[in-house]
Amino acid sequence: MAQSEMQVENHFVDRIGWLRAAVLGANDGIVSTASLITGVASAGAGHPEILLAGTAGLVAGAMSMAAGEYVSVSSQSDSEQTDLGRERKELETQPEFELTELTKIYVVRGLSQPLARQVAQELTRHNALEAHARDELGLSELIQSKPLQAAGSSAAAFTVGAVLPLAAVLASPVASVTLVTTVVSLLALAILGAVSARSGGSPITRAVLRVTFWGAAAMAATAGVGLLFGTTVA
Repeated sequence: MAQSEMQVENHFVDRIGWLRAAVLGANDGIVSTASLITGVASAGAGHPEILLAGTAGLVAGAMSMAAGEYVSVSSQSDSEQTDLGRERKELETQPEFELTELTKIYVVRGLSQPLARQVAQELTRHNALEAHARDELGLSELIQSKPLQAAGSSAAAFTVGAVLPLAAVLASPVASVTLVTTVVSLLALAILGAVSARSGGSPITRAVLRVTFWGAAAMAATAGVGLLFGTTVA
């Protein structure tokens, strides 16, 4: 078959790194900012106070998401690099043992002993560390940790998500800020759930229900706090 006629396969695993960070960031941006806004609005605050609280939440949340994601993924990356360093040293000091270890992995996966040995030898000659990283440690270029990518995706997605409830505040009178913000935010969460599910190849309805339920619960809780403890801001 000619190369031009070959079907190009798109795998969802290719998107795992950035998709997880982006969805988490956007979801948190919508939910945390909308919840903060509804809580402050329910306490009787005016437009300036609500906008100030929402904007402060956006900035703090974006920085927190970026820092948290960077630290978390960096720790994972450090562990991966430590394992790769150990594997590199073992390949230098005991190559025959490592070849046997790789052979056993392929035997367990279903190859005959002679074929498994041949495959292990060929891959070792090509790139021994890459073969052991992939087949022994489960690491590949697609799923290796990328701290800066994860931090940037989270911060940007959080900001995009947080802008939506802030826009709802600007577009509505103070008396209906809570209602408008809640409706806009739940619609945005539903769309986010659908898009992320479609991008990841998972059921759309389940994702939409899950994300809107928890978003509504968070906003209801903060609105309740505002009503319970709030005082009218002069």
